[in-house]
Amino acid sequence: MVAMPSLHFFRWVDQLKDSDFEVYWFDITGAGNNVKRISWVHQITNWKMSWDFPGRIFIKSKFPKLYQIISRYNERNLSKEFEKTIAEVQPDLVHSFALYVSCTPILSVMQNHKNLKWMYSSWGSDLFYFQNNANYLADIKQVLKRVNYLMTDCKRDFKIAENHGFTGKFLGVFPGGGGFHLEQLNSYKKSKEERNIILIKGYHGRSGRAIPVLKAILKLKGELQSYQIVVFGADPEVFRWVNQTDLINWNSFKVLGKISHTEVFKLMGKSKIYIGNSNSDGMPNTLLEAICMDVFPIQSNPGGVTEEIIVHGENGLLISDCEDVEEIAILISKSLDSTITKNNTQIKDALSYCNIRKLCIQNYINVMND
Repeated sequence: MVAMPSLHFFRWVDQLKDSDFEVYWFDITGAGNNVKRISWVHQITNWKMSWDFPGRIFIKSKFPKLYQIISRYNERNLSKEFEKTIAEVQPDLVHSFALYVSCTPILSVMQNHKNLKWMYSSWGSDLFYFQNNANYLADIKQVLKRVNYLMTDCKRDFKIAENHGFTGKFLGVFPGGGGFHLEQLNSYKKSKEERNIILIKGYHGRSGRAIPVLKAILKLKGELQSYQIVVFGADPEVFRWVNQTDLINWNSFKVLGKISHTEVFKLMGKSKIYIGNSNSDGMPNTLLEAICMDVFPIQSNPGGVTEEIIVHGENGLLISDCEDVEEIAILISKSLDSTITKNNTQIKDALSYCNIRKLCIQNYINVMND
């Protein structure tokens, strides 16, 4: 497994615990320590620095140019370290998670091992966003030409991969972080009558578009008086924007920065509506979590990805223009009418940990036998 340390990756790899596979993780960042959560995995971490000298962090923050000079001599070469890992481990399969994070950096090594099977999991904006940049697209095509197996988090990205030269085997669509423990999630759920939160994902940057949602909320002050409005995962730009608006004076409004995964589920268990808005994404994991938590979703639909799981007006609402404040306000107003909700039992069953884990393990078995 080649990946950066992330919650999604840890959840994915944990599906292989107690299977017949011997799993190694090459931390592509090379900067972290072993992760206790996946202690059963052979972990190749903290390889980047030849010497983690005293005062390194201070010099990096205060004297960046000096740090760059030192790093030329102190940082190990990623390709050489991965080549060494291949020689030592002798893997049957290399599985990379996210193209620019974990495929492009090792492409030259994988080109030297043409007979070594290579699997790539596409996450988020991996293909949809970066295909629009000529330099990135050149790298995407090189990687797709070499990888043998592909998993995506949406059907859209398989088509994009085919358009850019992928001719290997497609292994299916899987949630980026694996399946969901539905029984555990039930413990966080409040009854429909107890739910009065409108929960908003607070990302706003390259792809996130939380601020148009908050502008829509401002327009609906009268309609939303009986609801709590909670923004989570807000980045600095969102905090700054909120502090310059009347939202800061609403007693029913709360904006939170980064919170734990457990805290997100607790909030979802008390939420009636979830809103996620972006100009680029794969199948949003937070959307899937909202569905599993019986929260009615309003979600943007970049490249048609969300309509793979949401039928507009039935089990959720689709934002067609992530910048259109008027449209978003209309959708929020419409979502307050709970009569449009539809049971998502079939979707939740498909997303269950047991189901996804079984399919995941079978995929690895099939690849090994291919």
